[in-house]
Amino acid sequence: MSYQYQDHYFERAKKEHFLARAVYKLQEIQNKHRLMRKGDRVLDLGAAPGSWMQFTQTVIGPSGHLLGVDLQPIEHNFAAWVVTLERDIFDPDLVRMLERDYAPFNVILSDMAPKTSGIKVADSARSALLVERAMAIAETTLAPGGHLLVKIFQGSEFHEILLQLKRLYGKTRVIKPDASRKNSKEIYILALNHRGPAA
Repeated sequence: MSYQYQDHYFERAKKEHFLARAVYKLQEIQNKHRLMRKGDRVLDLGAAPGSWMQFTQTVIGPSGHLLGVDLQPIEHNFAAWVVTLERDIFDPDLVRMLERDYAPFNVILSDMAPKTSGIKVADSARSALLVERAMAIAETTLAPGGHLLVKIFQGSEFHEILLQLKRLYGKTRVIKPDASRKNSKEIYILALNHRGPAA
């Protein structure tokens, strides 16, 4: 049953020419919450292989701008308003470049996940580190009123991160998309209406 369920999304992505089945998670969140709009400037962290970028470029259109960052190369021909960078999000030079050349963003997306070890405590801690980095990048590059969507593995750090996001954003939503594997610990936090640096 679980295999057939996952195979459905894999086959659908193949049929619809998306680079990964993960696209349907973002599609569902976008359809329900409208976090991105035409003309938005969007940063996609952990963007490889690029399925979220494929979907995002169609939402924001040619009046928008999309930047995808990943340690891995993103090998796909995107629209003219899309830029990809093969960089480490923990590199301070990258953050300075984002601030100088690309910010402010209206939306920051993060589908980043650590390489899993099978040790739940360690994996959730590594996932929380990635989320905290995405949050830090958002604090200096996200426009007031902007939105942040992050993936996190459920663990002991989850509630503290959720509390932090509630302080920094007007609204927060915890989401488990239909396309997520049912036995997966991953969950998404959607933080809407960034209060800005003053927060």
